[in-house]
Amino acid sequence: MAALTLAALAEKLGAELRGDADAEVTAIAGLGQAAPGQITFLSSSKYRQHLKDCQATAVMLKAEDAEFFGGNALIVQDPYLSYAKVAQILDSTPASATEIAPSAYIASDAVVGQGVAVGHNAVIESGVVLGDNVQIGPGCFIGKNAQIGHRTKLWANVSIYHNVVLGDDCLVQSGTVIGADGFGYANDKGRWVKIPQLGAVRVGDRVEIGACTTIDRGALEDTIIADGVIIDNQCQIAHNVTIGENTAIAGATVMAGSLKVGKHCFIGGASVFNGHMEITDGVTVTGMGMVMRPITEPGVYSSGIPLQTNREWRKTAARVLKIEDMNKRLKSVEKKLEEEGK
Repeated sequence: MAALTLAALAEKLGAELRGDADAEVTAIAGLGQAAPGQITFLSSSKYRQHLKDCQATAVMLKAEDAEFFGGNALIVQDPYLSYAKVAQILDSTPASATEIAPSAYIASDAVVGQGVAVGHNAVIESGVVLGDNVQIGPGCFIGKNAQIGHRTKLWANVSIYHNVVLGDDCLVQSGTVIGADGFGYANDKGRWVKIPQLGAVRVGDRVEIGACTTIDRGALEDTIIADGVIIDNQCQIAHNVTIGENTAIAGATVMAGSLKVGKHCFIGGASVFNGHMEITDGVTVTGMGMVMRPITEPGVYSSGIPLQTNREWRKTAARVLKIEDMNKRLKSVEKKLEEEGK
């Protein structure tokens, strides 16, 4: 792995360097585990006491914490953001494919850009367009007329159905399926009649999609994932959902059909969204949120009961079941007090 001097890192980060500009680092590690040759970070002042034992070659920290560390320091406004940037600079993650494997199938009319790599047993069907420096991992399937933008990377066993469009600089983790049929059926006297899903999926630039997530194609119009969206593992995005720019969706979230989610939203893990409604920009839904109605105002929203001991939960559940009876009794008491007051 190539080494970088602290001077070079400081320039890339716009950081103030204090210490040995020629000192070199090759990796990044946590504050308590970092060793010589590595760089670490302090994102919260409450962990200052660990600085005295830190063995890292350098620490990224805020100006107010710098006096508590006697070693090499890169002074930054946001150490956690700087950690993310340095992790990208020192990233040692391998390519999902490094060449066009002999066992890969690529249709004769597929358009393949410069520097494309396709792993073993991948299938690239007719009409596909692959941008420059695309990586297609082993076992991937790219359906007819799909388009994949420049520098987009697919890990192993990703399935991209026909007519799906992925933008530039996207990352799709293993096992994800984009463009499968949405759950569309009509009922004919008890018998389900399938509705062909004729739309596609359009994914913007810089979108990251976790492992084993599914994004269904639209019924008539497209399912749309805008630029900068990040989606965690094992999420279900149903047909005709629209997700706005830079929204983050944590694992195991389920979104029903024709939901519209705004820009810059934060969706906690295992949340569930009803379909055919709209969530405005700037909404945070905490974990396991059950969103059954539209949200029209930005803010933080929660639902559900926090974890209790089983004994406490049983009492809570019993009381919840009696709410209607308690409400009737309360109204009766209020009515009686009003009558007595007269």
